[in-house]
Amino acid sequence: MKTIQIHPDDNVAVALQDLPGIPAGHKIALRDFQEGETVIKYGFPIGHTKHPVAKGALMDHRDIATNLSGTLDYSEIRIQPQAVRPFSASPSTFQGFLRSDGQVGIRNEVWVIPTVGCVNGIVRKIVDRVKAEVFQQGGAVDAIVAFPHNYGCSQLSEDHENTRKILRDMVHHPNAGGIMVVGLGCENNQPREFQKFCGDYDQQRVRFMTCQEVEGDEVEHGVALLTELYRQAAGFQRTEQPLSKLRIGLKCGGSDGFSGITANPLLGRFSDWLCMEQGGTTVLTEVPEMFGAETLLMKRCATPELLQQTIHLINDFKEYFLSHGEPVGENPSPGNKAGGISTLEEKALGCTQKSGSSPVCGVLPYGERIGKQSGLHLLSAPGNDLVASTALAAAGCQLVLFTTGRGTPFSTFVPTMKVATNNRLASEKPHWIDFSAGSLVEGESMDSLLERFKATVLAIVNGSVHTTSEQRGYAEIAIFKNGITL
Repeated sequence: MKTIQIHPDDNVAVALQDLPGIPAGHKIALRDFQEGETVIKYGFPIGHTKHPVAKGALMDHRDIATNLSGTLDYSEIRIQPQAVRPFSASPSTFQGFLRSDGQVGIRNEVWVIPTVGCVNGIVRKIVDRVKAEVFQQGGAVDAIVAFPHNYGCSQLSEDHENTRKILRDMVHHPNAGGIMVVGLGCENNQPREFQKFCGDYDQQRVRFMTCQEVEGDEVEHGVALLTELYRQAAGFQRTEQPLSKLRIGLKCGGSDGFSGITANPLLGRFSDWLCMEQGGTTVLTEVPEMFGAETLLMKRCATPELLQQTIHLINDFKEYFLSHGEPVGENPSPGNKAGGISTLEEKALGCTQKSGSSPVCGVLPYGERIGKQSGLHLLSAPGNDLVASTALAAAGCQLVLFTTGRGTPFSTFVPTMKVATNNRLASEKPHWIDFSAGSLVEGESMDSLLERFKATVLAIVNGSVHTTSEQRGYAEIAIFKNGITL
């Protein structure tokens, strides 16, 4: 099979391999088009033609324009209640680290978090010292990690709150067996006020240090404090936990024409299994990449209240674009276009497949954490890979599943599992990729692929396998910047 027509209503097909004049992953016209005609893929419009296109010709971003404009009135949308599937009578389990607040981590790391960028250098020195002097590779602690960032001062209002919320969420994250928060003392994000902002945190796992208040060398003081946290964290052990304790983020980046055919549908099937059979939670974000497919998510909202929250999620982000004088449809990156994605609608219809068919059970503002409600959640965050992945981790996800057709090496502050959309990428960048969904277009069934994928995810969750980015020590954070800098 050289091409695939994804939906019977589609008037374009996708090349599954390089064809004369048509790269793999790109679209082929299934009929003659005149200027201004609607192009349909996945059974939905993905834009309109800019000029006539002949049957059998390549159709890419030079031929198709978006139909998206500003905010929309979704008052005609009606939710479509779905039958509730009973959870499995024999739920699966994993080996995790139970914390005092009932959360379960899939890693037992020690983190150092600065309240402000001014202490990044101090934080790095402390971590380097403890890693060199105390840390034992392969021991009970998986890693000691510093998370430098540029913020915490000279920010105002919502922009400042974004920083505080993400750092607070990290303090409460179960993947850390020990956390040291390092402040300067004169920053806007005042250490004592931030400590109060963190609320009821685990005082056994979390310590605070303010450099301007330390007598003598703050690095020596920090090394002693972090060493104590490390030794305490080493006492945690994995225990058997139900999969209902898992919270997994769904993200894509460097997408290509195969994303909506292989890797994203695979994540959708996995999400349905975890949410509807195991009672777990998945979180879909990158709101701008829902534009054009948002009504599919709206119709799946479990309640009218969630529908209204989803409408605000979409329109508020569109207003964010418009308030900065930017069009809402200016999204596909150069890499997306090179991989066969022409418009934001096309990207969105592929992107949202990561959510499967589960009902939407929660909608989260940026920086907010998952509550007691399990199931599929939507999270407000931009499409930027590192910002969105950080937001997923901050929401409480212990693992991020990240599909990619072009490839990327990064990881946020929780394990970030890379799922290739095509086997070519997996073979060329094995040090980036943890799993390939490319065999789906080479004859493997979705059921077979899903079973292999579940086994790989659970191996990572149980700690018997570490992601490629973990093996290389990649871990960082990026906070959504939304305001002026003083």
